[in-house]
Amino acid sequence: MAGLSAALYGGWLGRKVFLAERQMFGGQIVNADQIENFPGFPDGILGADLVSQVRMQALKLGAKMQYLEMAAIKIEGDGFQLATTEEPIQANTVIVATGGKHRVLGIRGEIEFEGRGVSRCATCDGAFFQNQSVAVIGGGDTALDEALYLSNIASRVTIIHQRATPIASETLLRRAREIPKIEFVANAKVEEILGTDSVEALRLSDGTQVTVSAVFTAIGFEPDTNLLKDLVQLDPIGHVPVDIHMQTTVPGLFAAGSARQGNAGQLASAAGDGVTAAVAAHRYLANI
Repeated sequence: MAGLSAALYGGWLGRKVFLAERQMFGGQIVNADQIENFPGFPDGILGADLVSQVRMQALKLGAKMQYLEMAAIKIEGDGFQLATTEEPIQANTVIVATGGKHRVLGIRGEIEFEGRGVSRCATCDGAFFQNQSVAVIGGGDTALDEALYLSNIASRVTIIHQRATPIASETLLRRAREIPKIEFVANAKVEEILGTDSVEALRLSDGTQVTVSAVFTAIGFEPDTNLLKDLVQLDPIGHVPVDIHMQTTVPGLFAAGSARQGNAGQLASAAGDGVTAAVAAHRYLANI
């Protein structure tokens, strides 16, 4: 959403905009079953539908878009050269809105059962576990969203989280607690995913086992900022430090959304970051 919003506003401001996407426009929100906290949609909207609308709006305002993998960003004169898997691209300014990638548990069984009961997307894989017991690991909004979606499919949904109380928003917590088939396991940590050919159970740190056919991990994201590691000093987690205009320490280079330090991790704030970066890039170009 940060990248799409930046492309939209860049076009609105009359700039030539090129938006490169490695996997899918919109990123993680494409898989969101229902988005209820984005301004303007009181009845909620499917993530894919929201992405489609914003993308069409950006295209209408002149942005060019292409599926393309970026390999490196290099400073060249007063601008930048972007190495890609195809022809290199020249740009006067660059806005990095690469989002993040799913954080992994790093436990035994996670890699072994990937695609055989271990998933990071309920809307993608939930239908395979109709009327079966499943678990969601995590206590944030994403984890609760996953659990609520799965409650319409699975026979039982167990939310396993490490704190006494999940950190998710009160609205999502209230909804989850009102559904009998959703149960919470607090102050718990999964040590191992068990099974033979597919997931059969989870072993917790206290030695107890939870019998499930699938486990959906939702423990947050790590910023995907490898493109910038040779250009700017990243923070210990990998976020890009920026000022209030989304400007990095490199003139003409901006970062927005989950890639930047201090982001709120919300869709609306990511859109705001993209707009802020586009306006700042526009002003930067006007002064060089």
